[in-house]
Amino acid sequence: MASNSASISSDKRFLIFFDFDETIVDETSDDVVVQAAPGQHLPVWLKDTYQPGRYNEYMQRVLAYLAEQGVTESDIRASMEKIPATPGMITLFQFLRTRPPQDFEVVLLSDSNTFFIEAWLRRAGARPLFHRIFSNPATFNRDGRLVMRPFHSHDCIRCPSNMCKQVVVREYVARRTQERGRPYQRVFYVGDGANDFCPVLSLGPRDVAFPRRDFPMHRLITETHEAMPGEFKAVTVPWSSGEDVVQRLRKLVAE
Repeated sequence: MASNSASISSDKRFLIFFDFDETIVDETSDDVVVQAAPGQHLPVWLKDTYQPGRYNEYMQRVLAYLAEQGVTESDIRASMEKIPATPGMITLFQFLRTRPPQDFEVVLLSDSNTFFIEAWLRRAGARPLFHRIFSNPATFNRDGRLVMRPFHSHDCIRCPSNMCKQVVVREYVARRTQERGRPYQRVFYVGDGANDFCPVLSLGPRDVAFPRRDFPMHRLITETHEAMPGEFKAVTVPWSSGEDVVQRLRKLVAE
């Protein structure tokens, strides 16, 4: 899900990526949608169909099951709208929204799906902040079932088959740099999960990785620093609240 990026002004100084689940929102949207199922849980036979690395295909089966059980579009939207934001995230959004327009180009990159993300952002009033959203496309068909498709295919051995976030980050930064005629001053990435580690490997020494403190992304960065000093290039700033991110961004934009 991405329209022509040439419509974004070319004067942005910084590019900031956000993950969604457990980064912007304080839960995993795929887990939350299950609460709309009868009894708020899935049958064992369905859970047993999950295969490692094939989570996207599993979620397609979950969404089909929910439709069969009479779960509607409005039910799913309501379940998404109730997810709480992570601590300080709304403050971070307000900071980005009130900066001069030439400061931040804001992109959301998630292995959730476009319907879940759009539903939450619109309810929170945060949709206009994001210039681009990259996620697994999901739309309701005539039968009322939310149909999700894989975002892309790739060759990365670290990532699930439907999305490598590093591929998305590299391609987006390269395309925007060409369209702009110059690189960004810095690239920032705010995330939490293991699949947020792969994209930050592509960041340079002026860029900043913001891993949620004590979550898998943070642990993987720490392990890499210990096992292969110098291999991880970006500055690392762990966060527990979005306000921690604001604090560092304030310093960096003032430089």
